[in-house]
Amino acid sequence: MFIELPDVIILAGGMGTRLSGTVKNIPKSMAPVNGKPFLDYLLRQIHDAGLTRAIISTGYLGAQIRDFFGHKYNDVEIIYSHEDVPLGTGGAVKKAFKLVQTPYALIINGDTFFRIDLDLFFQRNVEKLADVTIALRYVNDASRYGCVSVTNEGNILAFDEKNQDTGTGLINGGIYLISSRFFRSIPMPDVFSLEKDFFMKQVQKSNFFGQIFNDYFLDIGIPEHYERAQHEIGESENK
Repeated sequence: MFIELPDVIILAGGMGTRLSGTVKNIPKSMAPVNGKPFLDYLLRQIHDAGLTRAIISTGYLGAQIRDFFGHKYNDVEIIYSHEDVPLGTGGAVKKAFKLVQTPYALIINGDTFFRIDLDLFFQRNVEKLADVTIALRYVNDASRYGCVSVTNEGNILAFDEKNQDTGTGLINGGIYLISSRFFRSIPMPDVFSLEKDFFMKQVQKSNFFGQIFNDYFLDIGIPEHYERAQHEIGESENK
């Protein structure tokens, strides 16, 4: 376990373009799920793990997030990092990292609910002395995500592009633990993709570790998955 628990960056700047026919005029992370914003479930997850400081990276209609949650969620302090123009997932993380005060940062995608044991996730990162640890999951249809190749020991070898012919595969589950010193040591532009421009290019040069979890996973980025969330996420919390 870390001596100092990591700050959390939640990437909540997405517009939710593919949900526009279902959810209108709100950030994707604020899409209602059983009467609560989707983001509420992510904040509850980090609160239940004992984490106390969250940096919410906002973009499209970000004021709605700030107005709803303010600067406190139970015992979790909330800070905002707002992008006035889209910076990509990497640019959003880079900007939010200016507010990180801990040796590692936990990064969570604001449109994905992956109910992993965060304490175990942290411990395995310490054991591996990883620069980046990524929560992975097998899914039946990996075509929307691209696949991750790992060794038997869990070291990540490569990130593969999305492929419509892909069936069952091991995917990036949208939860990362990144060394602050490592991330800040890599020169990157202000606008870039964390997945394509950082992970794919650094994986062969650095210590990337993947931890496989079988816990509940749902990405609400498309209407059919968002509809599933209405029936499943509340149930998964009680398991």
